[in-house]
Amino acid sequence: MKFKTTIILLIVFILVLGGVLLVEHKSKQAKGKKEKEEMLTDFQVSDVEKLQLTGPGQTSITIKKDEQDNWQIIEPLVAQADSYEVNSLLETLASLRIEHVVDSQPADLKEYGFTQKEIKIWLKEQNEPVVILTGMDSPLDGTLYARRGDESKVVLLPGYVKSSLDKNLFDLRNKQIIEFDPNEVQSIEFRSKEIAWKLAKKEDGWYLVSPVEALASSSRVDSMLYSISTIKAKDYLAEEKSPEDLKSYGLDQPEYSLRLVLADGREIILSLNKKDEKVMATSTHLAKIVEVDSQIISDISLKANELREKKIALFNSWEAFELTVKKSDRSFSVIKEKSAEKGPEEENWYLIGENGQKELADSSKVESFLRKLEYLEAIDFVDQPEASKNYGLDKPEYEITIKVQNEDNKGKSIHLLFGQKLEGKNQIVIRNSNFNYLFLIEANSIADWPAGTEGFKPFEITN
Repeated sequence: MKFKTTIILLIVFILVLGGVLLVEHKSKQAKGKKEKEEMLTDFQVSDVEKLQLTGPGQTSITIKKDEQDNWQIIEPLVAQADSYEVNSLLETLASLRIEHVVDSQPADLKEYGFTQKEIKIWLKEQNEPVVILTGMDSPLDGTLYARRGDESKVVLLPGYVKSSLDKNLFDLRNKQIIEFDPNEVQSIEFRSKEIAWKLAKKEDGWYLVSPVEALASSSRVDSMLYSISTIKAKDYLAEEKSPEDLKSYGLDQPEYSLRLVLADGREIILSLNKKDEKVMATSTHLAKIVEVDSQIISDISLKANELREKKIALFNSWEAFELTVKKSDRSFSVIKEKSAEKGPEEENWYLIGENGQKELADSSKVESFLRKLEYLEAIDFVDQPEASKNYGLDKPEYEITIKVQNEDNKGKSIHLLFGQKLEGKNQIVIRNSNFNYLFLIEANSIADWPAGTEGFKPFEITN
């Protein structure tokens, strides 16, 4: 009896489940059909092989994928397309949602502003293109009249797609005028009427080689290279430059010239000329003459001193493991060691006495002092120190040695001499043994520095 009841309940459950699944299937079908009816287009961007835009009174713009799947403009001229702009346009075209069907069988398309403004999209394995015609804006809410070429109905598209669809030749062109990897640049040479300098890249960073030999600021050089690598055309002045064009735009003898040498030996020379508020540009790898943003002139017209590294010592304070300070006749050292005396292993700083005994230091005081050294910057330089002058370095105010080791276990030692205050000036000269020039800093920069071991000892609490 129980077995028979179980069978009946199982059959009932299967019938109910089947009914539920059937209802869900029909619901999904109805929903899918409804969603499809709401779409004017539905295709994958990756399936697009060619695109053509035609507007009233303008030449058609045709864009096609080349053998490397890069977008190329092939009409009305041959040029590289801006892949981001083209793909952005296709993303919009691939999923155009209908706001409202205006007229299923329009008697006169001109009533909706359809005057030969159309977009054709050729998809893989399809002979005929998808054709989208757009008309005028709806006067009620700014939506856009549109229709497919293979359908008669006129529909409304959301107003925001208008700006996405309304692209001209300049919008779709690749406006990058100079292409290179900033990391591959080995030297940079700049010349203008008032400024001339040359930079060379070495293993440990960038160096000025003229007009003075000095360490350059890597962050400043990297920022400049980024600006150069991202220059974009604001306008195209000549598609195929000729000697006459170069002379006409003042680029036969440019005001500004920048020469880059890459790791593979290639040279890129960028020429710029400013006339009124316009900046014209071309390069050895560019057949065109273009107008660019005037900001590039400010980005590259830097004086040699503006490119110099102003930090007196290049190191990361957290990578330091030993510090020795000598002031007058007093000398003391601190070292960083790992300790696990009180629970988990941690790093602490220890003061080293004259007899080698260790005493726990106040790590926050040591690290604060190291950060001051790390961020201490020069206000000026002495590039050719006179042998007859000691700049107060014969009896230095401070003599400091910092030992550091980075994540790659590469270590280095930095030795600094801080001279006495210069006569008649509130300045101090610093010698870094790694350079053949001197740094100038404000004297008050070292006013609160420690005079002895007490400067690194923990605070004592007394009753």
